[in-house]
Amino acid sequence: MIILGISAFYHDSAAAIIDGEKIIAAAQEERFSRVKHDAAFPINAVEYCLQEAGLTLNEVDNVVFFEKPFVKFERLLETYVAFAPRGFQSFRSALPLWVKEKLFQKKIIRETMAHLGTEYDWENRLKFSEHHLSHAASAFFPSPFEEAIVLTLDGVGEWVTTSMAIGRGNSLEIVKEIHFPHSLGLLYSAFTYYTGFRVNSGEYKVMGLAPYGEPKYKDLILQHIIDVKEDGSYRLDQRYFNYCTGLTMTNDKFAKLFGRPARVPEDELEQFHMDIAASVQAVTEEIVLKLAKSLSAETGIKNICLAGGVALNCVANGKLQRSGYFDNVWIQPAAGDAGGALGAAQALAHLYHDVPRVVQANDNMQGSYLGREYSDDEIRASLTAIGAKFTEHQSRDAMIEATATALADEKVVGWFQGRMEFGPRALGGRSILGDPRSPKMQKNLNLKIKYRESFRPFAPSILAERVNDYFELSGSSPYMLLVDAVKQDKRLSMSDTEQSLFGIEKLNVPRSEIPAVTHVDYSARIQTVHRETNPRYHQLISEFDKKTGCPLVVNTSFNVRGEPIVGSPEDAFNCFMGTEMDLLSIGQFTLNKSEQDASLAKDYKNEFSLD
Repeated sequence: MIILGISAFYHDSAAAIIDGEKIIAAAQEERFSRVKHDAAFPINAVEYCLQEAGLTLNEVDNVVFFEKPFVKFERLLETYVAFAPRGFQSFRSALPLWVKEKLFQKKIIRETMAHLGTEYDWENRLKFSEHHLSHAASAFFPSPFEEAIVLTLDGVGEWVTTSMAIGRGNSLEIVKEIHFPHSLGLLYSAFTYYTGFRVNSGEYKVMGLAPYGEPKYKDLILQHIIDVKEDGSYRLDQRYFNYCTGLTMTNDKFAKLFGRPARVPEDELEQFHMDIAASVQAVTEEIVLKLAKSLSAETGIKNICLAGGVALNCVANGKLQRSGYFDNVWIQPAAGDAGGALGAAQALAHLYHDVPRVVQANDNMQGSYLGREYSDDEIRASLTAIGAKFTEHQSRDAMIEATATALADEKVVGWFQGRMEFGPRALGGRSILGDPRSPKMQKNLNLKIKYRESFRPFAPSILAERVNDYFELSGSSPYMLLVDAVKQDKRLSMSDTEQSLFGIEKLNVPRSEIPAVTHVDYSARIQTVHRETNPRYHQLISEFDKKTGCPLVVNTSFNVRGEPIVGSPEDAFNCFMGTEMDLLSIGQFTLNKSEQDASLAKDYKNEFSLD
């Protein structure tokens, strides 16, 4: 049973292909188009998935879209009618796009994919899932659980913003829902907008900014903006928001409540904005924990799976895991809309075609390494055509030895190996790496490599078998979706002066033996690296450990601010030449920056739109 899943037309378009319950391939369109969060129909991702599967479109049993466009349009119309005459301007700008494109997706899918299979029976083989069902399926079916609660939290699908489902075997049933306009995802996005970051891409910046502040406004938010019940259900007071009727997330009443207007993007961040970030983060965590507590008590089920954009809030995830409400927590690595492509395919397989499900001991995501891989012959040809100067090592071991030596010398390394990751996190396939012991590494990576805000933290990739030597984490975190604390014996004592600092002043105080990955609250967004899913990355970190006694490296995505993660050898070389990276390790080759033709340098600082 070959099924091709597609998500598109809002953000993070993607495609995924499965054979029964086995995931063959999955990728986001942005990795091919080079447009961050690309919402266009993912034709490049579709073509990649078919190529990886070795199939033509005519050999695919079903194509399935991740949501129902007519139901979504119904929500749009009903919302505008309910708020009329307010919102006419927004309605007038949205309607042409729906009439031209979003409403007639069956036609767009058929026409865009026509060159892939002229005889395809679209009338009978094209199916449509529901948005939250697709999310829930992406979380439960690849999970390592026979039975689980599935909690999905995002902005909005057709109508649903929060859902709870129960999964057992190859069955999955949504049993509770919260509907638009009440949305935890949209609440967080509203504060993302208010703090001057871009909605649907800047939410993780708010999460990263929160530890610099105090949740001074939490009670104000709970008293005026959102009413949260003991079971975690909630309602938003729409008088403070503009997303139903306008072109912005918040309004003047929202600004008046907090005493100042929304921050202009790229303006200086003040302590106020850090405290706002801390406050909405605290509210989010409270809601997630209350939902989890009530669901656990109500069902007695010991496992929980998460999906939807809010499930990328790894700080809340970490607190959920430590809460003890569930024995096990599993989060879909492509938790946002990209993962809906995979979930739609899996929902169709198991719920419509009754494909049996075999639970894997860890999970069925293959480490989320589901994207394109390049052979050494392909890499050699690309680098030669570009005019790059490279060393071809006689073995993988030699390449890894050279890379580990560079890392130990505090060099910044671009790492392009194996299959590309599916989801927003670089997990050691398309990563930029550094030495976590260096007190300069965090700031240098932000300002000289990523060209982004200095406050943003970096993640550690640590050998799975050594995680408890450095972090309080119990269990594993292969997808970098759990935050936990650095162990006390790895922390550095702080002077009275250092302890008295607040806000962004905290940034330059080393807090542990691994300062480059220790956030100002002694936390870290941890990735555990497993030999079974990424042996090459595991070997590199092991070699670095032999040289330094440190079993972890700094890991950030291989891109600059505003750029999608690199997808091809050409992308990797361009990013390498457009930043102050020292070494590029790609396949069996390494490239030293000092040896490259200076005329191939790129101006990456101004190449991409700000995110």
